Amino acid sequence: MTTGAGPIVITGVSLYGDTPADLVLEGGAIVSLSAADAPKGATVIDGAGLIALPGLVDLHTHLREPGREDAETIETGSRAAAAGGYVAVHAMANTTPVADTAGVVEQVWHRGREIGLVDVFPVGAVTVGLAGEHLAELGAMALSAARVRVFSDDGKCVHDPVVMRRALEYVKAFDGVVAQHAQDPRLTEGSQMHEGIVSGELGLQGWPAVAEEAIVARDCLLAEHVGGRVHILHLSTAGSVEIVRWAKARGIHVTAEATPHHLFLTDERARGYDPRFKVNPPLRPEADVEAVRAGLADGTIDVVGTDHAPHPDEDKDCEWATAAFGMIGLETALGIVQKALVETGRMTWRDVARVMSERPAEIGRVEGHGRPLAVGEPANVTLVNPRLAWTVNPPAMRSRSHNSPFSGIELPGSVVATILRGTVTYAHDSLGGL
Repeated sequence: MTTGAGPIVITGVSLYGDTPADLVLEGGAIVSLSAADAPKGATVIDGAGLIALPGLVDLHTHLREPGREDAETIETGSRAAAAGGYVAVHAMANTTPVADTAGVVEQVWHRGREIGLVDVFPVGAVTVGLAGEHLAELGAMALSAARVRVFSDDGKCVHDPVVMRRALEYVKAFDGVVAQHAQDPRLTEGSQMHEGIVSGELGLQGWPAVAEEAIVARDCLLAEHVGGRVHILHLSTAGSVEIVRWAKARGIHVTAEATPHHLFLTDERARGYDPRFKVNPPLRPEADVEAVRAGLADGTIDVVGTDHAPHPDEDKDCEWATAAFGMIGLETALGIVQKALVETGRMTWRDVARVMSERPAEIGRVEGHGRPLAVGEPANVTLVNPRLAWTVNPPAMRSRSHNSPFSGIELPGSVVATILRGTVTYAHDSLGGL
């Protein structure tokens, strides 16, 4: 849902979870921190007990359109994103056709603007057809109306080091970043889950941690060599955390993300052969989950990226070996971060703003997002009720797909409103039909 873009006053809300204030929104901007300055006729939201964060930004969303509208569309994905507190998402390039030309990324960008629930920033493919052989039209996509700054073959690794080097060099011309799906394909042929005790007991072909870590290390060194920016998608192992930590200490331009599922679930979930828990990279053991949590808390890992990967029921409601990899996550991400990190004392709500809004916007080079909740800044706001618990029920969610690994889990807090440039794009029932 959306409301008109008239003035809004949010009274007594806790900014970042620690500073009480009023937020007066008008003309797409924050115009005051005092309700006394509210214009006549403004919509009033009682913010008592609520937390205000800068609108969330996701660097890693699969919207499937064009080509796989049976799984998700830009409209349904935008609705899911708004319900999850997001005001901007980066739409991955593995569509049909692949977003490897200016024409395709402009199609995605225009459709996102037409729907208007979130800002949709297309991610351009690194290579033609995601084949890993020839660079795509990086410059044309960067100069298009979509102004692409993030490039990725996500779903596939840019495995050829020469191609990866050329991409890192090329995107420097327009301050772009190459987002790498770190998976050595030769080490993961036929792999079904993490290589370890559980895979051995289940008789499923294992996916070794080194398949990720070898690419992370290589690409950090390539980024250092050419002076380019590399972003590590869905980092999942303790070794990868250490490599990124080492690279940052050397001054290499590397950033990294963790997904909610790699912050919360372990490979033990595969014991029931439930394909909802089949994902790429795979769920890892508890020691890796703990290392990823620690890396996010100490800043080694920069952002939480959902890797929202919707699939139709028939691609998941089947035996493990033939099921598609991937999980939906836009509507549950903030709740999982609250449960796994805020409520355990590992992070504050200001930290959440950093990893789910500020740093994603900075890495993606998107203007107007990830900005402070301060006078003169854009009115992009996520309101959270940290005590409004809810149980994940995928059929009731807004995504077209239902493949959530968190089905049946109670999450401790809820997004109650999402505001994009002063327009309410999502409002929870608890706000009384705002």
